[in-house]
Amino acid sequence: MSGSSVASILIVDDDRRNLMALQELLQGLGQNLVLADSGEEALRCVLKQEFAVILLDVRMPGVDGFETARLIRERQRSRHTPVIFVTAATEDVTSMFRGYEVGAVDYIVKPLVPEVLKSKVAVFIELYAKNAALVREIAEHEQTGARLRESEENLRALTARLRSVREDEQIRIAREIHDELGQALTGLKMDLTWLSGKLPADEKPLLKKIKSMFRLIDETIRSVRKIASGLRPDLLDEVGLAAAIGWQARDFQLRTGIRCNVTLPPDSDGLDQERSTAVFRIFQEVLTNVARHANATRVDVFMRQDADTLTLEVQDNGRGITAAEMRGSKSLGLLGMRERVLLFSGKLDINGSRGRGTQVTVSLPLRSK
Repeated sequence: MSGSSVASILIVDDDRRNLMALQELLQGLGQNLVLADSGEEALRCVLKQEFAVILLDVRMPGVDGFETARLIRERQRSRHTPVIFVTAATEDVTSMFRGYEVGAVDYIVKPLVPEVLKSKVAVFIELYAKNAALVREIAEHEQTGARLRESEENLRALTARLRSVREDEQIRIAREIHDELGQALTGLKMDLTWLSGKLPADEKPLLKKIKSMFRLIDETIRSVRKIASGLRPDLLDEVGLAAAIGWQARDFQLRTGIRCNVTLPPDSDGLDQERSTAVFRIFQEVLTNVARHANATRVDVFMRQDADTLTLEVQDNGRGITAAEMRGSKSLGLLGMRERVLLFSGKLDINGSRGRGTQVTVSLPLRSK
């Protein structure tokens, strides 16, 4: 559809005098007038450009008006172009019906009444202009939508990249804490053991102090392991997702007192590191929400894996999340969970029922689609 504010009108008549008369009548509308003296010429014009309306003489030698209208309707570009038949007053009802059958929208009977002709043509010009404006608006909306989708995809890719960098950094920090600090504390403990063996048995104050230092070192070693596991559980890399989920559930139960019933597959083969990390982080976020908001006493965890999909279900018996909470501006944790799932073309379903708890279901394809 042309974006021009000036429409084109096709006038078809084998009588040159009629063409000139129609041109003179419609000149004042300020539109582009195209003249054709035969049905064949009209079809060539329709192939070249688009028209707001076509004034078509019925009786013409060769390809008459009916056949011309039928051929115009067969072309995709001109299928909906309005055709007004210009006919003699002697035209019978059967011929008029035939005209409507081949796609005419109106008849104008000779001799022409200028005001009637111009008013009818003006209506179709206005419709053409409105349709053109609508097409432009739709195109602009589509362009805006495409830009928004592109921006969203870029933002999602950036978020995924930042998340990946953060995970890599956490892995590095966890290993450094475990290796460097853990080794240093172990070495310090060995030195204290050597030192305590060199002290006389009667140096009770010093021996007591050394025992206190042993306890402090052991507590520090446990804290180092806890911090390192919080950053990146060794089980996730060494044994797999199922073992890491089980460990996290046991740790959650010990910390919160909320009982966890866990059903896991024997392994999680076929799951790459990125997907394992995504599911594990989602599980951690779900447990965090349960501890903070659910007022639950039990959490049921069920994970299964088939040939194509990994599914994790977490159901608590708490108060139940509301629709407003899921849509709320503070639900950044839920947004982060959805983004992690969308990155792998997965699904995240959250269902809450007042007084009957909340169920979170994660479905993740094992391979990229």
